[in-house]
Amino acid sequence: MRKVSAVFNSPQGHWVGDGFPVRTMFSYDRLSRLLSPFLLLDYAGPAEFAPAAKPRGVGAHPHRGFETVTIVYHGSVAHRDSAGNGGVIGAGDVQWMTAGAGLLHEEMHTAEFTRTGGLLEAAQLWVNLPALHKATPPRYQTITSAQIPSITLPAEAGTVRVIAGEFAGQRGPADCFTPLNVWDLRLQAGHEVQLPIPAGWNCVVALLRGQMDVGAEQALGAADLVIFEPEGDGLLLRAHSDCLALVLSGEPIAEPVVGYGPFVMNTRAEIETAFTDYQTGLFGTMP
Repeated sequence: MRKVSAVFNSPQGHWVGDGFPVRTMFSYDRLSRLLSPFLLLDYAGPAEFAPAAKPRGVGAHPHRGFETVTIVYHGSVAHRDSAGNGGVIGAGDVQWMTAGAGLLHEEMHTAEFTRTGGLLEAAQLWVNLPALHKATPPRYQTITSAQIPSITLPAEAGTVRVIAGEFAGQRGPADCFTPLNVWDLRLQAGHEVQLPIPAGWNCVVALLRGQMDVGAEQALGAADLVIFEPEGDGLLLRAHSDCLALVLSGEPIAEPVVGYGPFVMNTRAEIETAFTDYQTGLFGTMP
């Protein structure tokens, strides 16, 4: 079993726009070597919103050089971009957006959720792109809950939804640029599970809800994060209460990570080019 490298307790929250109260559970600015190919994880909510007349959210903003993966647990989110794409994801759905060469993007509460209000809970993961693919054309993968394999764990300990990669012989629907696993884990109170992790891959567990022990000693609570040492081929997790967690593992991208705000590239010069391209309109305009 893998040993714990570092634990980070629930961080302070902040707002993204006026629609997403988030806690940033990890970011590449300090931990890029241990997190690669993952860059950032924001956990939004859970938060109750009152009915409103105007949709809340985050308006048009640029991205370049990476992918965003939005997982909705409660509520619904509408998106649109400067290429004319748009759509809605609801509870259980995933939006996998490849920003690649660059685009403008907007994420808002849907009209129905705005009208009714309710509970919003979601997570957004940033996944790095290798240099070879940072200029790839932008694309979307809208992955519905019905498309995501759900595997029941032994002794009915819980379930693993395979968003990307593979678990127990089931492959997730996401089309990825580098080898990685994104597993949406539900572990029932009083149960434990051993999860296989490929040797040499980085691995992170983000506990969104509940309480669990990791390995022999480390206790985690809601919105806590644990990073594992790269040696070893598995994880041992024990749930004290019903748990919801993201288990992320991937083959590291052995390249420099240079980021500024919504751009993640390999050099400072590429960041400057991204700003110039954005300011001169090369990312397009919102409809």
